[in-house]
Amino acid sequence: MNFSLKSFFSNSLLTISVLAVASSMLGGCASPSTSQGMTPASVQTTNKHAQSVTLTVSGGKETGSMGKSQISDVAFAQAITDAITSSKTFSRVIQGSGGDNLLTVTIFNIEQPSFGASFTVKMEAGWTLKRADTGAVIWQESIKSEHTATMGDAFVGVERLRLANEGAAKENIAQGLSKISALNF
Repeated sequence: MNFSLKSFFSNSLLTISVLAVASSMLGGCASPSTSQGMTPASVQTTNKHAQSVTLTVSGGKETGSMGKSQISDVAFAQAITDAITSSKTFSRVIQGSGGDNLLTVTIFNIEQPSFGASFTVKMEAGWTLKRADTGAVIWQESIKSEHTATMGDAFVGVERLRLANEGAAKENIAQGLSKISALNF
């Protein structure tokens, strides 16, 4: 057996270099879902309600640097606010209290894959619209949505997961506001 120390080190360095490049391309720190990525470009509207709305969002999670990309309450609320403003589903969104209506959106469940070439994120959020003055429920529904991000969308896994999260949230918002727009109250 002909053993060359130079050949051994040369092959070892090549293997280590390939592994380091692959790790940097596939791994990385998780980035949170952004409000811009979750805001639908358009919402199918039937009615544009003249009243204002106060929005409350809960159930989201903050993204840890070494965990999976998550959807925070703040980013999800901003995406809903931006979608309401651009679609004119309500006349305006009131921060804090004082809106004519109260819209509460609670993220119940987000199913995220851990690995794969395509990442499909499934999301379920409960939407409740109430009259602010009486507390009477105008509309309430659990909305399910999903989105798949492929390697064509992003090669890096953490980026692909973020895009799948944002797509599922964008679809959820579009469905929710479209249903609210169809209401007569």
